[in-house]
Amino acid sequence: MAKTVFIIDDDPTQRRLIQAVLEREGFAVAQADGGEAALDKIAAGLKPDVVILDLVMPRVPGIDVLKTLRSQGFTAPVIVLTATGGVDTVVNAMQAGAQDFFIKPASPERIIVSIRNALQMGNLTAEVDRLKKHKTGQTTFADLVGTSAPMSRVKALGERAARSSIPVLVLGESGVGKELIARAVHGCSDRAGKPFVAVNCGAIPENLVESILFGHEKGAFTGAHDRHNGKFLEASGGTLFLDEVGELPLDMQVKLLRALQEGEIDPIGAKRSIKVDVRIVSATNRNLESQVAAGRFREDLFYRLNVYPIEAPALRERREDVPALVEAFIRRFNVEEGKRVVAATPETISLLTAFDWPGNVRQLENAVYRAIVLADGAYLQPHDFPAISGVQAPMAAPAPERDVAPQMIGQAAEARGGEPSGEGPVRVLDEAGHLRTLEAVERDLIQLAIETYAGHMTEVARRLGIGRSTLYRKVREQGLEGILDHVG
Repeated sequence: MAKTVFIIDDDPTQRRLIQAVLEREGFAVAQADGGEAALDKIAAGLKPDVVILDLVMPRVPGIDVLKTLRSQGFTAPVIVLTATGGVDTVVNAMQAGAQDFFIKPASPERIIVSIRNALQMGNLTAEVDRLKKHKTGQTTFADLVGTSAPMSRVKALGERAARSSIPVLVLGESGVGKELIARAVHGCSDRAGKPFVAVNCGAIPENLVESILFGHEKGAFTGAHDRHNGKFLEASGGTLFLDEVGELPLDMQVKLLRALQEGEIDPIGAKRSIKVDVRIVSATNRNLESQVAAGRFREDLFYRLNVYPIEAPALRERREDVPALVEAFIRRFNVEEGKRVVAATPETISLLTAFDWPGNVRQLENAVYRAIVLADGAYLQPHDFPAISGVQAPMAAPAPERDVAPQMIGQAAEARGGEPSGEGPVRVLDEAGHLRTLEAVERDLIQLAIETYAGHMTEVARRLGIGRSTLYRKVREQGLEGILDHVG
């Protein structure tokens, strides 16, 4: 999903120039010819990822637009554009909420670097906010990614459940995000900010289940050198999430039932019961009804837990959420891995949306993680997901040796029986067998590079060993702008 840049400038020429630069880099572009139009578009629902804002505009100056947007809770990064670089102008813009500025006219490279820095800062801010909510137990259903009908149903059911203390059972396949739903129930309840303790019942050794859940006193058994509170006491005042509750041994199911019914626990070796105030949210990927019928799960405990079931949909049942999930994972892993991937290409999004994802959201998360780590470009391509696309990453072309030109001339001469020819990817010789001018060879080489790398000018400049600003200057001098329009 391409990132959208909103250009707000009353100068149509300036808007067109910036738009051309951005679209060549794969960004989507929206425009407004003034402050009033910009505010109207955002009020109508436009949600840009970055805003480029001219400060000097008639009627509504850019600084007023910026202040209005920030007062309305608009959080996307804003880069201000000014014809004068006075310190007071820049300070005022930064104090009003701008992330960066550049002075007109700005080079294409400066614009792209500024936008990518702004996106990276937005990623950092969003990730810090996510981690803070996760740590403090304040994740809400607004933080769950997805607007599909199944996810909207989950959010509506979860928000209702959160307003009471009713026991919730989250059902769904492995990897659908049952713990995140449980965290959102906790974060939307009056217990938000209190402890949220998650226990994977299927990962606890059978002989340690009772101690881990209910705790033990010092000396209660061999190896009990200290007192241990247990998960129920850790979660007191908050929420205890029992993941894979269907994996609990039958004898522990009896003790869990008593804890739920009486609101008290019996630590191993304790002389008296301890009262606990815990809300229970449980989850399972098993069919508990069939487990009850087979005698592997207590019927009375099942009815105690299954008071308010929420069915978490498999990812294949909400494919329309895949683009938003991919975007969220790219943002997170960019921060964790120090990468600057902008987005996934439309072809990649189509590929990922069409896949069935038997491992659900967890599988998609890991696939994007791998792609981010290995990606070389600014956009994730189908070959970054070889297990899904079946396409391997193209091999990098070997660096030409210093004597490549003499080799080409020699090979061409050999092909003509000792007489030089101009054949090759870039013609070195003219039809008469004489060397072409350096300017002509350079023009053909730049054209070949632009066509080979589909107009991705960062990659073209890197392959040619020159800066992007130098590359754009040579493109203008050689009259190759038409090639850019064609490949773009």
